[in-house]
Amino acid sequence: MKTLGLLLLLGLHLGAHAADLNNGQRLFGARCSSCHTVGPSASNGFGPQLNGLFGRRAGSGPGYAYSPAMKQSKIVWTDKTLAAFLDDPGDLVPGTKMRFWGMSNQKQVGDLLAYLRSQQPPAAVAPKR
Repeated sequence: MKTLGLLLLLGLHLGAHAADLNNGQRLFGARCSSCHTVGPSASNGFGPQLNGLFGRRAGSGPGYAYSPAMKQSKIVWTDKTLAAFLDDPGDLVPGTKMRFWGMSNQKQVGDLLAYLRSQQPPAAVAPKR
């Protein structure tokens, strides 16, 4: 239920502010980069690299050993599904390997997602949903 509520709120609020790419980059560095990479030199590490993330099915990035729960989740990464996952990874995908306390501040989530989109190869950026 928590995830459903967040998804509804995000539908109303994610587009309601101009994204701050600098803040998104700062958030990525502070909260994500110890496990994930993005950009031309991105590679899998403790977590999967995040290039081509938007529009990709969860658990399908090449060369990373995803949990069975993630592979079987049938989630396609969009702004809404990523926001719900960032809010509570274990709520959206019970059994995920990702250990993250969550990020529910909608502005921060929007800034982070905008930064991730800005780092995607042009052909990999899927439409927002």
